[in-house]
Formats: sequence, structure tokens, C-alpha cells
Amino acid sequence: MPWETKNQMNQRSEFALKAMKTDNFRELCREYGISPRVGYKWKERFEQEGLAGMGERSRRPKHSPDGLSEEVVCRIVLLKERHRHWGARKIEELYQRQWGGAPSESSIKRVLKKAGLVEEKKRRRARECGRIYSGRKACAPNEVWTVDFKGWWRDAHGRCEPLTVRDEFSRMVLENRALGDAKTATVRAAFERLFERHGLPAAIRSDNGSPFAASGALLGLSRLSAWWLALGIELERSRPACPQDNPGHERMHKDIAREIEGTAYEGRQATLDEWTREFNEERPHEALGMKTPAEVYVKSSRPWKGTPETLEYEGMGKRRVNKIGIIHHQGRSHFLSTALAGWEVGLQACAQGRMDVYFGALLLGQIEAESASFQGIKTGEGKAVAVEPEPPPCATGFAAGCTPGRAAPAGAVASRPCVAPAANPGQAPAPNAPAIDTHIITLKH
Repeated sequence: MPWETKNQMNQRSEFALKAMKTDNFRELCREYGISPRVGYKWKERFEQEGLAGMGERSRRPKHSPDGLSEEVVCRIVLLKERHRHWGARKIEELYQRQWGGAPSESSIKRVLKKAGLVEEKKRRRARECGRIYSGRKACAPNEVWTVDFKGWWRDAHGRCEPLTVRDEFSRMVLENRALGDAKTATVRAAFERLFERHGLPAAIRSDNGSPFAASGALLGLSRLSAWWLALGIELERSRPACPQDNPGHERMHKDIAREIEGTAYEGRQATLDEWTREFNEERPHEALGMKTPAEVYVKSSRPWKGTPETLEYEGMGKRRVNKIGIIHHQGRSHFLSTALAGWEVGLQACAQGRMDVYFGALLLGQIEAESASFQGIKTGEGKAVAVEPEPPPCATGFAAGCTPGRAAPAGAVASRPCVAPAANPGQAPAPNAPAIDTHIITLKH
């Protein structure tokens, strides 16, 4: 048999010592299960190097006349950093377009693997792509609405999975409706009716599930959440599988499960409506000083005026996102997100060769001319990362610190940063209310 995997060094040394004395070399090779060619190799190495030559030698070439230069390796790594989801073949083509004389696909693969830029295929797990989160807490009605689907159950009419919307400050249940499905169009129609009745909130907090978010999209934007942004509503997202990020809403779902789910009732929606009326108008809440939600809640001063046809970006250029999520800038195409299809984004020069890309008040990322790529906002791993765009010059009409895409609040001056306006301008802000940072992103892994 050939060399055993363990004690190879000892076996080779033993063979070499016997080979120096044997009269029948071939018989000795048969005894150790190796060919005469291999036997002579180890005998000659023993004669030249002694016992030190019995170990394995490196098979690495001593020289590589066709090796890649440091400049070429750096270019490959740069292109991969700008296009993290592109494979070696596409990197090769992009390299050829920009510099010519591209290395082979296999050489690019080796460079990327050595640089740790090749991701091994793993079992897919629930994750969030980018969580838009500022940590804001509602200090007045309509500052933050929370939304979710109550976990489904079966009744006499089939599967029941109500859409629930709640005002975080007053605890008012604004919607508790059993929809026919959870498609974007159905949920959007429900919100249009809700906005007609109560006006617009300053922000909406949701989880990372569909249709509120899309885990594989830029900043997790879905068509529904993009529509909210177009209406001037900021986004707040909780962490996956963390109900403690939205405790009041989850407690309300627990009450629905205990008081409705599993009971015998005739009309599904009539039962949900009666439960909602009792919760809002009769049930006192300790956090409200034993008042009912209906006694605290007031309608938003931001009326529903329909979906805007265009978005205003003062002092910026505009580009319309086509139906496949692409914008064109300086003869190049950049993919953003299909969730933004049909909407306009704002472009603002921020540095040499770079352009900030905004959707409404939200900074999406930058276009980099050197690598011909769009770079989405980088998210922190396991912690919050503040991403604050530089304020435009005063000539554009924005106060210093104001987010482009949003008008400066009344009284703002160039030396003072702007603070997110309250949902009800006539209402004084709560004492010690924190300033709102609208661009904090976190990522969970």
C-alpha cells in the first residue's frame, strides 16, 4: 500500500535507510507499496539532504513571469468593492472597458478569493438589508404611527389576518381591518382611506416584512414605503424577530388574540370594529393618566391631498427612475430600486466626481464617476451609523443642517440646524424632546 497518512516522515526515513543497504531495491519498494520511481526519488533526496529532506516541499512556483502587478490587483479589488454582487466575468468586462488588457477570469477569481471578497454560498436566513431607524419616540399624536399584520387565525369565513394601525402616543387604534390579501395595492388603498380620515403622520414604524419593506432592496424600500416617503412620511423600522422594538403594538395584538381569536362570532369586520371602539373609547390606559385613547388623540394637521405627481428638489438636478429601477446620468445607467419606478430622485454634487442621490428627504447613496457605479448607503454592523448629508449652500434656500428635499422650518437660520417639524404645528413640543436625526441606518447580522 502507498505511504500512510500518519508518520510519513518516519516511513520515508526508514525506507531510505533500508534502501542504502538492500540488494533487491524493487522488492523493498513493493514492501512499502510504492513504485521504483518514487523509491529512487526518496533515496536520492536522502543522499543529498539527509533526514531533513524527507519532508514535503512547497509546490509553489519559484517565479511567475505572468503574475499580476500590484496596480492591476488594486484595480480588480476596487471594481469588486464598487460592485459587490458582480462575478469575475463582469469584473473582467468592466476592467477591459476602463483600462484594457484585462486579466483572465480565473486570475480575477484568484485575486478576489485571496482578498476575501468571494462569499461562500450559505443557507439563506431571514435578514434585513438596511434598517432606517432614528430611535424617535412619539411626544404628541401623529408623530409616529405603528403598523403591522396581526398573526392570522381561522374563523367561519376562512383565514383572518387583520391590518392594524396605531398612534404610538395616544394608543389610538386607527385601523383594525381584515383585508382580502396583503398585496401592496390593497394595503395602499386602506392607507388612503385612513389618511382621508386622520391626515398624515410624521413617521410610520413597521417591521421588515412585505409589503412594508423589501429585504433585498436598497435600504429595504418597497413600493409602499416609497409611497410613504413621497408623501413626506419618514420611515422607522424595527429589528427582525424583535417584538420589543414595538411593544405597544404587540401588546395590542395580544389583546386581540385573547378577546377575539378563538371565540365564536358572526360578522368578522363588525366584531373587529366593536373591539376597536371599546379599546379607543372605553378602555382607560395608565400611561395616559387613566384616559382613553379617544380623549387624547387629535386629527393630524397635515391633511391628505392625494399622491403628488412630482417631488420637489430645490437646488438639485432630477432624474426619473424607469420601470426597471434605473436612472441615467452622464451617459451611464445606474440601478437604484424597482420600488422607486416612476418617481424622480434628486442629484446634488457633494465632492469631486461624486453625486448624492436623494429620494424625497432620504439620502440613498452616491454616484461615483471613477468606478461608474452607484454606491448605496453603507450600514453599520450591529450598531447605528449616522449618515448626515452636507447642507447645501445658503443660496439654495436651505438653512444649515436642513435635509435637502425638505423645506426649512419657520425661523430657521443658517447658523442653526433644523429640527423635524411636529405633526401638529400649533402644538408646543414636549419638554426635553430629542432632535430627530432622519438618517440613521443599522444592520443586523
